[in-house]
This record gives sequence, structure tokens and C-alpha cells, in this order.
Amino acid sequence: MVIQNNTIMPSFDMVSKVDAQALDNAVNVVSKEITNRFDFKGSHVVINLDKKEFKIHLETDDDMKMRQLLDVLVSRAHKQGISPEAFDLSKEGGQSGKAWKKEVMVRNGLKQEDAKKIVKLIKDSGLKVQASINDDIVRITGKKIDDLQEVIQASKTWELGVPIQVENMRS
Repeated sequence: MVIQNNTIMPSFDMVSKVDAQALDNAVNVVSKEITNRFDFKGSHVVINLDKKEFKIHLETDDDMKMRQLLDVLVSRAHKQGISPEAFDLSKEGGQSGKAWKKEVMVRNGLKQEDAKKIVKLIKDSGLKVQASINDDIVRITGKKIDDLQEVIQASKTWELGVPIQVENMRS
């Protein structure tokens, strides 16, 4: 909340958060589904979630099963309300002994460069709002709530590669 000339200006925060419980539920759903799938019967499959580091460790018999496992993980997580953009699948998996291993990072929190991109997009939009970066949050303030709602609408079209949520709307 920003106070200017003794009036409170409307504001909201743009964040990128993944609900740890939803992620845990998604991983559990994937584990159950994989154990019941015909194409994975008798296969070596390990799915471990590191809740502190927001990492998912995957292990399968081969590359094809790894790709199937990733597809199931992303689609089930999406059904739990986790954006597919939250998963960093860029790190290549590899073969270790007889198993294929892959570590999937779950993006949680805005990185500084992503926050800067958001601020730049807001400034380039020409809307009468101010954006400031506080750790992994971008706070947007404006004189009119309508200006803030325009920023929220515009943010839905941005291609940032990270999921964005709006919270702490204050009018």
C-alpha cells in the first residue's frame, strides 16, 4: 500500500509462486498413474520430490519412457493448477548405468531478470502506473484501479516463460 498526499493508492503484487501442496499432490497422482499404466508395467520408475529445493528427480528405463513421464507430470500438474511454464525442462537428462535420470527444477519466485522484464513491459505499455521490484515480487501502484486492471489484462498476453499470479490487490 502506497500513501501519496494522504491518499492511499491502489496496488497489487505480481508474483511467480508454485503451491508446494499442489506440487506434492501432482507428483503423487503421477506416481499412482504410472504404476497403473500398462506401458510402464515392470519398468523401473522413480519419482522423488525435493520440497525444499523445488526439484523433481526422475528415473526411468529409457529415454522414451522419460518423455512419457514428463508429459504425464506436466499435464497432471496443470490439472492441479500449476502452470506448465513452472517446470524447467531445459536441463538434459542422461543415462546413468541402466537408468535414465533427469532433474526437473520447479520455478518458484521471480528471478531478478524476469522482474526487470515485467517492469519494462509495464513501462512500455504507457499505462499510468508505477512498478517496483521488491525481492521476488513486482509491486504495481496507480491512481486508478482501472489502470491496474489494464495491467493485469495485458500481463495475460506476455510471453515471459514463467507463470505469473496477481495477489494482494488493494484499492
